[in-house]
Amino acid sequence: MAALPPFELILSRLPSIRERVAAQRHTLLAELAMVSEIPAPTFHERPRAEFLQERFGQFGLVDVVHDELGNVAAVHPGTDGDGAILLVAHLDTLFPEGTEHVTEVQRDRVVGPSVADDSLGLAMLATLPHVLERLELPLRSDLILLGTTRSLGRGDLAGLRFFLEHTRLPIRTAVCVEGAPLGRLSHTSIGMIRGDVICRIPDQHDWTRFGAASAIVTVNEVINRVLEIPLPRRPRSTVVLGEVRGGTAAHTVATRATLRFEARSESGQIVGSLLHTIGRIAQQVAVQSGEDVDLEIVARRHPGGIGLDHPLVDRSRRIMSRLGLLPRMTPSTSELAALIDRRVPAITIGITESAHTGEANETVFIEPMATGITQLLGILLAIDEGYCAE
Repeated sequence: MAALPPFELILSRLPSIRERVAAQRHTLLAELAMVSEIPAPTFHERPRAEFLQERFGQFGLVDVVHDELGNVAAVHPGTDGDGAILLVAHLDTLFPEGTEHVTEVQRDRVVGPSVADDSLGLAMLATLPHVLERLELPLRSDLILLGTTRSLGRGDLAGLRFFLEHTRLPIRTAVCVEGAPLGRLSHTSIGMIRGDVICRIPDQHDWTRFGAASAIVTVNEVINRVLEIPLPRRPRSTVVLGEVRGGTAAHTVATRATLRFEARSESGQIVGSLLHTIGRIAQQVAVQSGEDVDLEIVARRHPGGIGLDHPLVDRSRRIMSRLGLLPRMTPSTSELAALIDRRVPAITIGITESAHTGEANETVFIEPMATGITQLLGILLAIDEGYCAE
C-alpha cells in the first residue's frame, strides 16, 4: 500500500476547495429550500424521510433503506470499502403540527421554520455526493448518509439508537451535522435528564387546603423549591426551567399545569441526585396541596465522549483553524450522545451561522456556508486517510 500523504497536504488544499465549493453553493440552497418546506414534527417525519429517500436514489447511492422507525440511510461507496464513515442529521424539527412552513431565499440568507435545525444538515447530506463528484474528491471509505427520526424531545434519539443497534455496517467514525453554528465542535455529551412535572387538581379536591387552589400555584411552589437546590460549581451542574404551561382563561381556575425542565451535569451521579431531589419535591408538594403532582422522564443522556487529545478532535480543530474558524468546544445532548453510548468516536459540527433559532423566522446565512462545507470535506478526507483514528 502506498504511503499516506501528510495531513498537512489536506490543510494546504482547503483554500482551493473552498473556492470550488462556493461555485456549488446554489445546489445546497435549492435543496435547503425544498426540504425546509416539509413539516416534520417529532414522530411525524415520514414526508421528509420520503423526500430524502428519493434524493438518495436520484444521486445513485446504494443500499437505500427506510427502516421500521422511519430512518433513511444510504451508502456512497468508497473506492476500497475499508470501513465506513457515518454522517448523521436528524429529520425532525421543533415546530409542531400546523406550523406553516414557507422558506424565503434572500440575497444573503435563508429564512423559514427549521432552516437551521436541522434542514440545512439534511440538505448537506442530500447534496454531499454531488459535491464530492463535482470537486473530484473520491473517498476510499464507504460513506453512510443517515437521516434519523425521533431525535428531539420525547423522541429521545430513538431513531439513531435503533439504527446503531441493528446495522451491520462497519462504522469506524461518525460526524453529526447541524445547520449551525459554524465553528461548533462537540466531542463530549453532558449528563442530562429532561422531564415534566405535571400538576392536576383532582375532581375530589378539598378546596379548603393550601390557600388559593390552582395547578399554576402548585407548579410555582415546585419551581420555588427547585430553585433552592444547591448546585456544585465542579462538576458543572444546572437545572434549566424551560417551559411552564397551564390554564385556559383568566377567570377559570387552572386544573392542570406542567413544568418542563432539564437537569444537566458533567457527572452522571449528580444528574441522578438532582432527579431524586426533584422527585422528592414533587411528592412533598403533592402531600401539602392535596393535588396530583407527577414526574415524567422524557429523555436521558449519559456523560462521556472522546478527549480533547483524540486525533479526530485534534485534526478537526486544525482544519477549522486553517479556515479561520475558532472552534466552540461545547458538550452536546443531541445525536452525539447515542454514538457515545455505542463507543463510536464522533463529533458534531455546524455548517453556517444562524439567528432566531426555534422561531418562525429562523435564519441561516449564505456566505459562511462555503467555509462550513469545506470544513466538513476536510474532516471527511482526514478520517478517510486514517488521520483521525487512535
